[in-house]
Amino acid sequence: MLATAPNAEQRVLLQNISWQLFESLLAEMGEGRSTRLAYDRGNLEFMTPLWEHENTNRSLDLLVFALVEELCLNCSPGGSVTLKQSKAKVGKEPDACYYIQNEDRVRGKTDIDLEIDPPPDLAVEIDITSSSIDKLSLYAALGVPELWRYDGTQMVFYQLQAEEYVSCDRSFTFQFLPPSRVDEYLQECRSLGLMEALRQFRIWIRDNSESSPK
Repeated sequence: MLATAPNAEQRVLLQNISWQLFESLLAEMGEGRSTRLAYDRGNLEFMTPLWEHENTNRSLDLLVFALVEELCLNCSPGGSVTLKQSKAKVGKEPDACYYIQNEDRVRGKTDIDLEIDPPPDLAVEIDITSSSIDKLSLYAALGVPELWRYDGTQMVFYQLQAEEYVSCDRSFTFQFLPPSRVDEYLQECRSLGLMEALRQFRIWIRDNSESSPK
């Protein structure tokens, strides 16, 4: 099954794929590719990001870095690293992920193994076109505490509670930040340009966060 959107993503879904074949494909395809994989108990989705998707992803990446820099937080970015749990038979390559609260536990590591390492504290998922895989269930199985999901028009923040995601009106990691402010930032990126939107967002952080430097 193939679903396409000219300016967002291209998706292909394969069914009845074994875990062993999924791992073989990961090894064969290697790193440094644009295609991202999601595996959920036999279903394997290939997603190729196009301009709208990647432009939004990079804009959000810079927003997260503005937050951790202004708040003087440590951060280890994981990008689209493959996150997988063999026992649960799930695997996901997020659009972006970050170790913030647990940055010290992965500092200096050259590889992440979720069998022994904690999952990223925050993952970002951009789904502008419809996906056939339940991303919330997949990320919950991986144990990611916080997920930001953007559908092309609206950002939703999720927090993992009792193995299920609950939508929240504030970020768990950045507790003064509502999803509506991220929507505003992305709109400003389109209307004002990325750098001006970032400058205004940094000013907003300083005005709205008690823990940020003045």
